[in-house]
Amino acid sequence: MSPLHVRDLGRMAYREAWALQKALVEERHAGSAPDTILIVEHDPVITIGRGTEDATLRDQSVEVVEVERGGQATWHGPGQIVVYPILKLVDQRHDLHGWMRTLEQAVIDTVESFGLPAGRKPGATGVWIDGARKLCSIGVAARRWITYHGLALNHEPDLSAFAAINPCGFDAAVMTSMRAELSEGCPDRDGVVAELTEQLQAQLQGFRDEPVVSR
Repeated sequence: MSPLHVRDLGRMAYREAWALQKALVEERHAGSAPDTILIVEHDPVITIGRGTEDATLRDQSVEVVEVERGGQATWHGPGQIVVYPILKLVDQRHDLHGWMRTLEQAVIDTVESFGLPAGRKPGATGVWIDGARKLCSIGVAARRWITYHGLALNHEPDLSAFAAINPCGFDAAVMTSMRAELSEGCPDRDGVVAELTEQLQAQLQGFRDEPVVSR
């Protein structure tokens, strides 16, 4: 099976990347685009998922976008590595819970390769340090079993930005980053993206339908 097509979009406004995701979902359904991983860093934005219970915002200056992914409110912004896999799930793997666990595992294996032990927190989606500090948020959606939305790994954002909300329903103080945990040992963005891409290429293969095109 061919590798996933990877597009690093650099810095892009959330709505522009969201529109691109939805366009690629339609192209993948039509057979005119391959399974694709989008990698992006967003301008500051708060997104509100279907599971949001309390949308109270304490910073009215940040753009708010209501989206169709699962999960609650979260913040995206500079210093975060956001990944959106646009992938057609094979019939035997129509399992979004399993999909999220695999995304989590790819992040866990990525950060552990840089000396940062990570894992899961029972009853909570995402990647955590010691079950107490949240490193990566995950919220997904699928249309005709083609995935979109995805994960946001806190590489080195300004963690105080999360104080605008209760991220994923938690107090903002739970949020951490690779920089906060590793200090001067934190790898640069290119290194993290390269390792995360390699992990996703390997670990998402079991979910893939046969690719129909290549670019």
